This record gives sequence, structure tokens and C-alpha cells, in this order.
Amino acid sequence: MWHSQPVTGFTLWFTGLSGAGKTTIAELVGPELERRGLLVDYLDGDVVRTHLSQGLGFSRADRDTNIERIGWVASRLTRAGAVVIVSAISPYEDARRAARALVEEHGAFVEVHVATSVDECARRDVKGLYAKALAGEIPEFTGVSDPYEDPREPELRLDTAETAPEESARLVVAKLEELGLVGVPA
Repeated sequence: MWHSQPVTGFTLWFTGLSGAGKTTIAELVGPELERRGLLVDYLDGDVVRTHLSQGLGFSRADRDTNIERIGWVASRLTRAGAVVIVSAISPYEDARRAARALVEEHGAFVEVHVATSVDECARRDVKGLYAKALAGEIPEFTGVSDPYEDPREPELRLDTAETAPEESARLVVAKLEELGLVGVPA
């Protein structure tokens, strides 16, 4: 006789400008969730573009396709009971809303807006992408020559100019506890 407990996965979706701190915070949150016994999988925008969305450019249609693919994969992993941590610029509200709808068929979708100004992201930019974008060398660069639509109602908004990555990660885990998605340590 088989006994199984229901497994509830969810997706934690970090959105924000390039250099805002999405991946840094995700890489702090993930191990904490694993310490609590959860199966965690990561879908980082740069990694996904290499493996799942190779060949897509940065037009609005291509960006939407990329986010749709990430949302679909996140929904499948959520359905299987995993905690999916997405770190993707995902600049358009409609695409994020569509990804939310896909995931919410199977579990919770927690949107975290890593709200960092273009100036702060440019200050941190070790690759020099903002300088190139501001000089017109990179077309369709989110926040410079292409729009970023702030989430209207994220579950959590973090200002990483004011909050260190470790504190931001603590706030994310606290929000997950508050939402009842992860247990509170005894």
C-alpha cells in the first residue's frame, strides 16, 4: 500500500533591472529553503537564454516568448512539488501576469520586485552594459532604451540600494513564512 503526502510547490519570481540583485538574493534564499527540506530549482534568465531560449533576441515579442517559456517550465516544476526560484528581468507586466497564471494552476506565485534604480544598477555594473546602453551601443536595453514596467502589486518589493543582499534574502524568507509556504523554524 502506498502512502503519499501531498506536495505543494510554488514559484518565487524575482523581477527587476539588470544588476538589481535578483540572482544574488535568489542564491541566498535557495540554500535556506533547501536547509528547510524543500526541493529547490533555479531558472535564471541568463542561463535559460543559453539553454531554452537560444536564438531569441531582445524585441518585445522575443522577451515575451522567453518569459512564457520560463513560466511554463516553472509551472511544470511547481506542479511536481518543487520550489522554483526565477531570476529574470521580465520587464513587461503582461508577460509576468501570464507566467503567474500558468504557475497558479498548480501552486502559489510569489512576485518579488527587486526595485533598484537605473543609476544604482549602472553604478554596480561590472560588465559595463549600462555605459554601452547609455552610449547607444546596445539597443533595446531594459531601463535605458527599452521600458521596464514596475509590478503593480508584487507580494514583496525590495530596494537593494537600501537593503543588503543578506537582509533582502531574510525578508523574502519571512514573506514566504507569512504566506504559509515555508515553515517557521522552531
